[in-house]
Amino acid sequence: MRYKIVVDSCCDLTAGMKSWDNFEVVPLSLEIADYNIFDDENFNQDDFISRMKANGGMAKSACPAPDAFKNAYEGDYDAVFVLTITDKLSGTYNSALQGKMLYEEENGSDKKIYVFNSLATSGLETIVAQEIKRLCDEDKPFDEIVEYIEDYILNHTGLFFCLESLDALKANGRLFALAAKVLEKIRVKLICKRTQEGNISLSGQDLTTNRALIKMANLIAESVDGRDLSKEKLIVSYVCCEERAKFVAGKITDKADFGTVEIIKASGLNSLYASDGGIIVSYSF
Repeated sequence: MRYKIVVDSCCDLTAGMKSWDNFEVVPLSLEIADYNIFDDENFNQDDFISRMKANGGMAKSACPAPDAFKNAYEGDYDAVFVLTITDKLSGTYNSALQGKMLYEEENGSDKKIYVFNSLATSGLETIVAQEIKRLCDEDKPFDEIVEYIEDYILNHTGLFFCLESLDALKANGRLFALAAKVLEKIRVKLICKRTQEGNISLSGQDLTTNRALIKMANLIAESVDGRDLSKEKLIVSYVCCEERAKFVAGKITDKADFGTVEIIKASGLNSLYASDGGIIVSYSF
């Protein structure tokens, strides 16, 4: 099967993914006051975070237009697998679906296109994209891949995060799933996770970042306790805090023996919402 994998720029790319064939990233756009950029290979995390700080920590994002996805579906492929950030945090999933409609209106429906809602973001998109590629390279049938990945996203992946500040999430209306009483404790270090619906829920809290990170690592280890993790993946994405990411990865792997562990810089969109010092942990099980 001649296939292509399309992701949005919420997918934190590993070094290996950057050399994939038949792979395309459709970027979101980022805005700080009158400064506008695409979240693409030219994104500079340190510069962007400095600009955010100078603007009071505020920044905005915009999802790609349907035409951007439609164009990404072009080419001599039998199948295109598309993966986006959760629809609970962005309109990108709907934009990708609209791009599919536009493509099929112009070209017919001979090419199979399927849009996956990752129900998350960051390294979890990375893990799912890697799993799609594995199945495609094994020449699994299209429908079998779709069924497997839908179940994989829902039942075999997890994501936690701990941020220095929730201001960017709050300012952009991304904390609607958290109870009002939590917002009153916004300066407490909160440990959050993605729900099976693709929302954000509270898992714990602590007074300091280090204590919250250790608590988060323990929660992750507990969530996979007793499982064979020899073929599973752990990705720690960070925003301007590589040593902190290494610390968290070490605390998790002290108790959970993941087969693959990667520490990577967060993409532009994830850097915007996680802000300076943010840590996002994604894993399969």
